[in-house]
Amino acid sequence: QVQLVESGGGLVQPGGSLRLSCAASGFTFSSFIMSWYRQAPGKEREFVARIAGTGAWTNYADSVKGRFTISRDNAKNALYLQMNSLKTEDTAVYYCNVLVLVRNYWGQGTQVTVSS
Repeated sequence: QVQLVESGGGLVQPGGSLRLSCAASGFTFSSFIMSWYRQAPGKEREFVARIAGTGAWTNYADSVKGRFTISRDNAKNALYLQMNSLKTEDTAVYYCNVLVLVRNYWGQGTQVTVSS
C-alpha cells in the first residue's frame, strides 16, 4: 500500500532554514508527480510545490517561490523540500502528497514552526 512518511520539521527562527524529507513506498516512485502541501492553524490546506517524476520540472506557490526548493532522489524513493529565509507565516503542518490511480495519498505531516 502507498505510504508517505514526512520528517525534518521543527522550530526555527525567522530567516532560518529547514529541510523536510518524505520517504515513499508502495508505488513506483519515479513514475509519479510528487507534491508538498501545508496547513496552518485555522486555514485550509494549500499547495506549496510539486515536481515531475523525472525531476525535469517544478512548480511553486507564489508565496514560497525563490525561498523553497523541491527535489527528489528516485534511487532512494525520497522527496525533499529545502526551505530558506523562513517567515512566521510559513508556520504550518507540511504534508507530502501523491495522486495514484485517482486517489490522493497523504503522509501524517511534520510541524514547522517559525518563531523568535
